[in-house]
Amino acid sequence: MSSWFCLSSSGRAWNISYAQANPDGLFERRVITVNGTWPPPPIEMNQNDTSVLHVYNGLGDVATAIHHHGMFLRNHSYFDGAVGISQCPIPPGYSFDYTIPTDMQIGTYWVHGHAFGQYVDGLRAPFIIHNPTESYTYDAEFTVIIADWYHTEHSILLGQFLNIANPTGAEPVPDSGLIYFTQNGEYLPGFNDNATLPFEAGKTYRLRVINMSALAMFWFWIDGHQLQIIEADGVDVEAAPIDIQSISVAQRYSFLVKARNDTNANWLIHANMDITYAASASIDPGTTMDYVNTIDDHLLVPLLAQPIGVANQTVPLNAFFATYSDGFNHASFQNITFNTPLTPTYLSATSSGSMDPAWYGPSASVLQYGNVIELMVVNWDIGLHPFHLHGHKFAIVWKSFDVTSNDPTINPPVPGYSATPMWRDTEMVPPGGAVRLRFVADNPGAWFFHCHIDWHLSSGLAWALIEAPDVLYSTPTLQAAPAIYSQCAQGNFPTTGNAAGHNDSATDYSGWKLGPYPQQLGWHAKGIGAMFGCVLSAVLGMGAVVWYGATGIGSDI
Repeated sequence: MSSWFCLSSSGRAWNISYAQANPDGLFERRVITVNGTWPPPPIEMNQNDTSVLHVYNGLGDVATAIHHHGMFLRNHSYFDGAVGISQCPIPPGYSFDYTIPTDMQIGTYWVHGHAFGQYVDGLRAPFIIHNPTESYTYDAEFTVIIADWYHTEHSILLGQFLNIANPTGAEPVPDSGLIYFTQNGEYLPGFNDNATLPFEAGKTYRLRVINMSALAMFWFWIDGHQLQIIEADGVDVEAAPIDIQSISVAQRYSFLVKARNDTNANWLIHANMDITYAASASIDPGTTMDYVNTIDDHLLVPLLAQPIGVANQTVPLNAFFATYSDGFNHASFQNITFNTPLTPTYLSATSSGSMDPAWYGPSASVLQYGNVIELMVVNWDIGLHPFHLHGHKFAIVWKSFDVTSNDPTINPPVPGYSATPMWRDTEMVPPGGAVRLRFVADNPGAWFFHCHIDWHLSSGLAWALIEAPDVLYSTPTLQAAPAIYSQCAQGNFPTTGNAAGHNDSATDYSGWKLGPYPQQLGWHAKGIGAMFGCVLSAVLGMGAVVWYGATGIGSDI
């Protein structure tokens, strides 16, 4: 089917501010709005259009930034919106324009805040790129937004999450879930029970489903109807019939669904949050169905095969959670919890061209231009983690559901060349499992790789990938736009040097707060001193008792 838009360039003004809203009907709270309304307006455009988003920070008390999730931004990495990686944050009272080309992409994406957990407070909206020649035929389409929802603001919840009183790192539990719809770039009325999709008997519909949660994975299905997966994260795939599908945080799927020919009944659309509280807990049978006809995403087959060769550069990323030196439970890759650089990584690269990973901080890897990169991600945690890569889609060439198993059905051998791998930008890694994600380093820039559960990103589960910094440095057209530098000046951030803003040494991180660090087990100076003091006190105490008894003092009382 053809799309509805004819513009070659589309400018939109987003005035970001606070207002009150009550989307779940249970509690009114302060949310982050665009132009005084919530939810923020959906964006729909054609492939080859250019989106220009004029962002004004009217929040008054905090900086902000906007990320177009899943966009390649070739030659424009500095518009990616990741604070400390591609840009400095937009201070209150200032503006910034994001220019987003769409010539290389089609499909279902979203746009959201990428600073201080602001998308959890509502700064999020669909971003749809229509293909002039769609791969499948359907009568109409809807976008379905599913998300968890909190009655308390992110900043308060984060203080409770990263707290010595939460040593196990239990994430804030959502107060409710949301489901609501758009069509033709406009929201349909209502949320949850008050929201409906106006199907007509016998017609075929495309449903673009986006999980905008902070924490929750969802199971999605429609009573009385079968779904066909036709797209995942902007990649059209061979139609895969399913009854129900899991959708992890930040993932997107398009489903084809044919409306029934009879109109004797209406049918429920289900989006059930899946949050594991304890391995031994029972499941409420009234809110689930048998998960019998579903598919794991690595088994999907793209309509356009894109093979990937054997990797010649591997980045090991072992994910851990533990109590760190500050007494808080933190997340880490390679036992290093992420700290946001003072100098945006992109500017560190364009001002130096350094191929030394240390130049960009302890949580960074440098990628050689043209290499086939393999991210070897192992999840040593007991929970599921949706990992997202900025600036690329990756091929899922291998997936293990238990890296310690000898069973090849759940821990298969590692392939070399892969002819028809599934590509996407956000992949769920099971507990104790692992994935090998490959892509070609052909998009020079500074790109973020992180868990998209916001609480885990906030606690340090992230890594910076600096792609071809020598190319960035030597190519004038890849230098950041002037507005990037003025934005950093507004916030007094450095624009040259290493991650801490120093030009003389790669590892001079003075002035940049790093850590916390993994706890060091064993006897340390403070512990030895404390133990010595305890033993000395005990010896003196026992000596005093013996002396007291030997002298007979008090025997006449």
